[in-house]
Amino acid sequence: MDMGSISDLPAFAHDAPAKFTVPPAPAWTYAQKVDATPEGCEWVAGEKSGFHGVDPATTDRTKLYALMTSGIVPRPIAFVSSISEDGVENLAPFSWFNMVAPDPPLISFAVRHEPRADGLKDTLRNVLKTKEFTVNIISHAFVENANATAVDAPAEISEWPLSGLTKEPSLKVKAARVKESAFSMECELFQSHDIVHPESGETTSTLVLGLVKYIHVRKDVLNERGLVDPVKLNAVARLGDITYARQGDLFRIPRPTWAANGEVISGLQ
Repeated sequence: MDMGSISDLPAFAHDAPAKFTVPPAPAWTYAQKVDATPEGCEWVAGEKSGFHGVDPATTDRTKLYALMTSGIVPRPIAFVSSISEDGVENLAPFSWFNMVAPDPPLISFAVRHEPRADGLKDTLRNVLKTKEFTVNIISHAFVENANATAVDAPAEISEWPLSGLTKEPSLKVKAARVKESAFSMECELFQSHDIVHPESGETTSTLVLGLVKYIHVRKDVLNERGLVDPVKLNAVARLGDITYARQGDLFRIPRPTWAANGEVISGLQ
């Protein structure tokens, strides 16, 4: 799909918030084929187009990066706040981010190395030196503010002023959290792992594991169970290229248990 320029696109639909619906195939049963529904039949028909094969060993790394980030979607975004040894406060988004473990509570984000002197982005250099940072979840109300911080500014320039966002003091770490974020985590560096290319021996990225020391959750995004309501959080995700997405229709699918479904599953063996 050719997206054209931004000016050619329809206006953002502020009156179309995320909502819960029934799942795509609410009557699905064990062993039912994908093409048993009209939507599934249309999807399976797409296989007739064939498959395009890609060998990472012989593909340009820039093209491989673009392809993988367009196919591995949606990706949550870590909006990372950090401070340099010289006191420069940095703010930057990273979409190679996720939760790793609940006990101890660990999150991860990966940083690609840059083709410059030490190869390190400001955020990575700060985290490795100070061992502290915050991770803030981005909601659609301030996604443009967050995107602006992806600018390739010099190390001595702080992204906070250009973002229009508000620094809020943290309780456990020196790095500020983003006040506008409804879900923020104060983190300490737990481990860092350099990603070394198996053939060239080049260190191309660093995986950062952060130990969550404190969580800030805005009360108005919590549901009656004390969990974050995804509709109220309205978090955005990264897709390929420069594309973002917000949450649309949400649906709940019960997780199967052997106690309730074991007899039926055994009969399919």
